[in-house]
Amino acid sequence: MQCRGRLFYGTFVFIFTILLYLPQDAKAETGVASVYSDESTANGEYAHATAYTAAHKSLPFGTFVEVTNLDTGRSVIVRINDRGPYKPGRIIDLTPAGAKAIGSDGLAHVSLTVLPRVGARVGPSNGG
Repeated sequence: MQCRGRLFYGTFVFIFTILLYLPQDAKAETGVASVYSDESTANGEYAHATAYTAAHKSLPFGTFVEVTNLDTGRSVIVRINDRGPYKPGRIIDLTPAGAKAIGSDGLAHVSLTVLPRVGARVGPSNGG
């Protein structure tokens, strides 16, 4: 009887630990995307206008994110290499190349989905 209790408790702790350490942003996040470029980034790179990179407040550097413009349906895959945006209501800063790929030249209502690292490539993800 005591063994079953330990097994149940151990299973519970194992499952809880897995759930605790799953990527917190694995589900879609929605909000406003803005555009920025030509400045140093928080990880030491440079935000080139032609690069498919972005700034996010909490995602780890190197995370690949699919950004979908909810108005146009176009999406792009970008790599997080900076922190921001710092204006209320905004969830991501895209370089001009990323913004153009989703059909935006300023602010856009977007959805973000964190992608697995394996095999992720930056750039337009639907021919856009």
